Amino acid sequence: MTNSVDHFPPEIEGLPSFEGPFDAFKLAASGCDVLFATYPAGTSIAPHRHDTNNVGVITKGSLTLTIDGEQSNYGVGEWYHVPANVEHAAAFDSDSAEIEFWFAD
Repeated sequence: MTNSVDHFPPEIEGLPSFEGPFDAFKLAASGCDVLFATYPAGTSIAPHRHDTNNVGVITKGSLTLTIDGEQSNYGVGEWYHVPANVEHAAAFDSDSAEIEFWFAD
């Protein structure tokens, strides 16, 4: 994938690309992966689960996060949490970016 939104500094954009359903640069850390992700307007990520405990902060645009059927909206500077093994989905109505931390349980 290629990143469609120039948002992060060149040092971040020089990190390896994340191989997944959205555009991101991946920084591996002990016990955690850090993703610097961008999403073009209209991006949606279908309901899914994973075995990591995720927290993230929106750095551009906004996120609509659905967890267990309940929608919450997050804007720039707001943090969210998705517990491990919990079904969730995401949608981005405008060009958006985030920094997301995937902690191994």
